[in-house]
Amino acid sequence: MIADAVALALSVRPDLICLTGDYISHRDVPDAPEYARTLRPLAEAAPTFAVLGNHDGGGWSANARGFRDHRYVERVLALAGIELLQNRPVRIEVRGQPLTLVGVGDVWAGDLEPETAFAGVRGDAAPSVLLSHNPDTKDQLADYPWHLMLSGHTHGGQVIVPLYGPPIVPVQDRRYVAGLKPWGARQIHVTRGVGNLLGVRFACRPEVAVLDLEPAT
Repeated sequence: MIADAVALALSVRPDLICLTGDYISHRDVPDAPEYARTLRPLAEAAPTFAVLGNHDGGGWSANARGFRDHRYVERVLALAGIELLQNRPVRIEVRGQPLTLVGVGDVWAGDLEPETAFAGVRGDAAPSVLLSHNPDTKDQLADYPWHLMLSGHTHGGQVIVPLYGPPIVPVQDRRYVAGLKPWGARQIHVTRGVGNLLGVRFACRPEVAVLDLEPAT
């Protein structure tokens, strides 16, 4: 499935690729170089940046049959040529447009450090795109300079009951489970992603999200 998602993403010839976490589920993982070979075409095609999710190591993961640290996922990303933004910013240009990417650690993992992540970031210097695995972090990051948040974590609800919606979602604010939605003057995009838990999805297709960003007029 991951290889298919990579191929689909590359078919749209993206200028920039952002990955928002949960590259593994538990400690049952493939060989790191093998996994990296699957992801490497992303970084070979376009600048590719990533943040970590709650399954990728840390306090929450350790209690859910996962790793206690991020070493495995960090190695996979490094071997794949993907730049990890763990509580830090990076300034890039996309088609001549300056852009600041800010990545934060996962809140469930206890790794969210916004002051470190936004150190030196000015909201008026360039548009700021925030990579944060869990969209609930918007409230903790409200006072920092970002314009668009890219998140995952929810799987889009994974199971959608007709006329009701997803009965179970891993976020407090159920407004931000899938898609692009405003939050005040800002925008939050939550991808349904390509994975699942327990092998189940219903009325909630996996997706590779494509966003077109335009300078404000």
